[in-house]
Amino acid sequence: MAEIKDPENTILMELKGGTVTIQLLPDVAPKHVERMKELARSGQYDNVAFHRVIEGFMAQTGDVQHGDMEDGFNLRMAGTGGSDMPNVPAEFSKIPHARGSIGAARSANPDSANSQFFINFKDNDFLNGQYTVYGQVIEGMEHVDAITRGEPPAEPDRMISVKVAADA
Repeated sequence: MAEIKDPENTILMELKGGTVTIQLLPDVAPKHVERMKELARSGQYDNVAFHRVIEGFMAQTGDVQHGDMEDGFNLRMAGTGGSDMPNVPAEFSKIPHARGSIGAARSANPDSANSQFFINFKDNDFLNGQYTVYGQVIEGMEHVDAITRGEPPAEPDRMISVKVAADA
């Protein structure tokens, strides 16, 4: 079991295979960390699909507008939506996009991150300095590795629940 040093800045993401523990980086990307905690606490990440999962690259989720829909149309729309809150400006840092790091998904506009994020399957250094890193998987990466691949997957895996450890 991972030692949780800062429960207020630790996310517990329940996947089909078990719990993924994510240490957030509030000193690096405070606005992104706050947004993730806000969406987790309001339950908006619960049952949201991993809508873009690319072998050897990353698993993307967090479209709270479309990602919890069961029908094919809305799943095809997944990845185009966010929350009803304003976008979060980029918080670039020297933290690398290493295996297990959490990155903010966005459009071509660097300040367009909202609710979507991705978990890197491997070191993706080509993303460094272009996407905000705001967390790191500290336990349960094997459950991330088991997420069904596809864009979107025919039967997507979902975040069953996402909680801030301090509230769990």
